[in-house]
Amino acid sequence: GTECPQYRDCYVTKMRQRAAESDVVIVNHHLLCADASVRQSTYGEVIPDCHYTVVDEAHQLEDVATQYFGIAVSNYRVADLVRDAERAVNLGEVADEDSTLRHQIAHIDEHSHAFFGSLQMARHSRPSTQSWDHGPNPSLRTGGFEERLRIGPDWFGDIVDQGLALETSLDTFADSMQRKAGTEEAGAQINEDAATLSRRAAELRDHLRFLLEASDPGFVYFLETRNRGVFLRAAPIDVSAIIREMLFDRMRATVMTSATLTVEGSFEYVKGRLGVPDAESLRVPSEFDFSQQALLYLPRKMPSPKSPEFADAVAREVYELVTRSQGRAFVLFTSYSMLRSVRDRIERELPYPMLVQGSAPRTVLLDQFRSTPHAVLFATSSFWQGVDVVGEQLSCVVIDKLPFASPGDPITAARIEAILNDGGDAFQDYQVPLAILAMLQGLGRLIRHRTDRGVLAVLDPRLRTMNYGRRFLDSFPPAPITYDLESVRRFFSS
Repeated sequence: GTECPQYRDCYVTKMRQRAAESDVVIVNHHLLCADASVRQSTYGEVIPDCHYTVVDEAHQLEDVATQYFGIAVSNYRVADLVRDAERAVNLGEVADEDSTLRHQIAHIDEHSHAFFGSLQMARHSRPSTQSWDHGPNPSLRTGGFEERLRIGPDWFGDIVDQGLALETSLDTFADSMQRKAGTEEAGAQINEDAATLSRRAAELRDHLRFLLEASDPGFVYFLETRNRGVFLRAAPIDVSAIIREMLFDRMRATVMTSATLTVEGSFEYVKGRLGVPDAESLRVPSEFDFSQQALLYLPRKMPSPKSPEFADAVAREVYELVTRSQGRAFVLFTSYSMLRSVRDRIERELPYPMLVQGSAPRTVLLDQFRSTPHAVLFATSSFWQGVDVVGEQLSCVVIDKLPFASPGDPITAARIEAILNDGGDAFQDYQVPLAILAMLQGLGRLIRHRTDRGVLAVLDPRLRTMNYGRRFLDSFPPAPITYDLESVRRFFSS
C-alpha cells in the first residue's frame, strides 16, 4: 500500500490514477465483477466510481458473476497464505520472538495438506450427491477442470474433523496477527503486514466454515480438481439479484450489448437470467447479408449423437466438407472425447494441415491457423467465442453437436432443480436457450466482415428430428439451408 517506498512510481498506482482521472475506463467482465465483489467485502474498490456502464458480450455476464460471487477455498489459496506469512516473519516485518507464529503457520500447512489430501482421495471413494460423467470438459461454460463432484453437508464424513482442525489453526493465526497489528487507540503504529495477514486468515476461516456446513439453499456446493489443485466451491444458483444489486443499481444507466442476446428474436431469456425484466430492448439488423455470404448445411442422414456410429458419421461429413472448402475450416466439438475420436479417424486421410487444440497454447494455434494456407483447426469450448479470423482463411465452420450443458454439471443441475421447483420447464426455459446462445457463438466465428463468405455446418440430426430443433433454426442467421454436399461445392465454386 502507501507504505511501500515505490508506491508513487508503481505501475499499478499510476494506472489507477489514470483511471480515476479518465472519462472512459475499459475493463473486462472479470475486473468488473471483481470490483463489485471487493466493494461487497468493504475492502475498497478496483475501478473508480462511475455512473454509466456499457457491458459488451453481455451474454457472458451470468457465468462470470457466478464465479466471482461464489466462495472457494483451495490448497493453493492456503499455500499462498502460508508462503506470505513465512516471508513476513522471516523478513522481520512481523515480530516472532518466541517462534509462536512459526508454529502456527506450520500447523496451518500441516492441516491443509491433511485436509485437501483426504478430499483428493475421497472423490474416488465417495459418491457425488448426483451421478454424472466427469468428462474433461462437460459443458462449454465450465471448461478447464478435470472433475467436478457435487457435495452436501453429509458428504464429508470424518474428513470434516480435518477441515475443522484447519479452520481452528486459521482462527488462532488470525487472532495472533490481529494482536501483532496493534491499534491506534493504544498508541501503537498499525502493522499493515500483520493486519493484512489477519484479514486474509479470517476470511479464509469464514469461507472454509461456510463450505463445510454446505447448508445455504441459495448455493450449490462442489469439489473441483484441476491438475494438483483441489478446490472446495460454493456457487450462487441465481445471480440475478446479486448482479442487480452490485452492478446495475449502482449505475444511473447500464447498456448491455452482444450479437447473441436473443433467442428466437426475443430478449426474455437473458432479461430473466440477469434480473432485468423491465429493461428496454432494441434488436438491430445485422450488417452482414447472410443470404449471400453464408450457406447453412444440415446433412440428411446422421445417426443419433448417442449412437456408436455417430463418430464415424461425423468424420465422414467433416472430410467431405473440408475437402470442398479446401481446408480453411474450424471443426468445433462439444467434448474432447469426440474431438479425439474424429481426429483419429481422419488425420491420415486429410490432405490439409491439421491443428488440434491442446497441442499448443490457444494464441499460438490461432496464429498458426491464420498463417498456414488451407489449415483445419480441431477445437472445443475455448474456440467457440472470442476468436476472430477475417477473410478467406476461415471459410467453413463445422459443429458436431448441439452444445447442451451437461445436466450433471453441479451448477447446471442446481439451476435445473430450481426451475423445476418453481414449476417451470427447465429444458425449454433454460437448457435450450442456453444451448442456442452457445451455438450462435460458435457459428459467429465464420462471418466477421462484410466481404467474408463461408459455409456453416451443423451435424446434429436433432435440428430436424426434435421439436426444439425449430427453435435453434429460428435463432440462426438467415442463411439459405441445404442438405446437399453438391450445393456446398457450388457455393465454394461461385
